[in-house]
Amino acid sequence: MKNALVLLGHADPGSFNAALAGAYDAAFRAAGGATTRVTLSDLSFDPVLRHGFRAEQPLEPDLARLRGLFEAADHVAWVFPTYWASPPAIVRAVVDRLFLPGWAFRYEPGKALPTQLLAGRSARVLTTMDSPSWWYSFWHHRAIHGAFVNGTLRFVGFAPAKATPIYRTRALSEAQRGEWLARVATLAREDHALVTSAPRRLPAASNAHPSALDAARE
Repeated sequence: MKNALVLLGHADPGSFNAALAGAYDAAFRAAGGATTRVTLSDLSFDPVLRHGFRAEQPLEPDLARLRGLFEAADHVAWVFPTYWASPPAIVRAVVDRLFLPGWAFRYEPGKALPTQLLAGRSARVLTTMDSPSWWYSFWHHRAIHGAFVNGTLRFVGFAPAKATPIYRTRALSEAQRGEWLARVATLAREDHALVTSAPRRLPAASNAHPSALDAARE
C-alpha cells in the first residue's frame, strides 16, 4: 500500500483549499492508498530559522513528527492558496525549518549540484489563485512552478513533481468549484496509479537524521 502525505496550507477548515485537500485525500484512499492529512497551521513550532544553516535548531515535537511522515511517504500533495505570487508563510516556514542540509539535501565535495536526499518520492501541488492564467504566466513568470516546484521540491529530489494551478478562484461558481473537486479526485487516482507502478528508490542516507548541517553556508 502506497502512502500519501496531504499537506493543507490554509488555516480555514471551511475554505475551498480544505475541500480540495479533502477530495484529494478521499480519492487517493479510494484508489487503494493510505493517507495522512496535516493542516500546517495546526502545528506548533517556531517559524523562524534562527541561525540559517550555520547552526542546528532542534525540531519541535510537531516538526519531528512531520519529518517522520515525510520519510514514510511515497507521495506528498501540497494544497495551498497563492499569496503574493508565492506559497503562504506557513508553507515556507515548514520548508525553512524542515528541508535542511543533511536531511533534505547534501553537498558533496567536488560536485556542483547536491545529492537529493528526498528522492524516491513524487509530489503534486494544488494551488488556488485569483489571477488568470495569462497573468500568472507572463507577469508572475509562473512563480509557483519556478520557486516552489523547481527550486524547492525538485531540488531535494521529488520526481515527478507536478503543479496544478486553479486560476480565477474568486470568480468560480459553485458548479465550477464542484467540477474542480471532481478533477482533483481524478488527479489523486492518477497519482496513486503512478506511484504504485513506479518502484521506490531512495538514497542510502535519505532517512538518516543529520547530526550536523553538512557544513552548508548561507
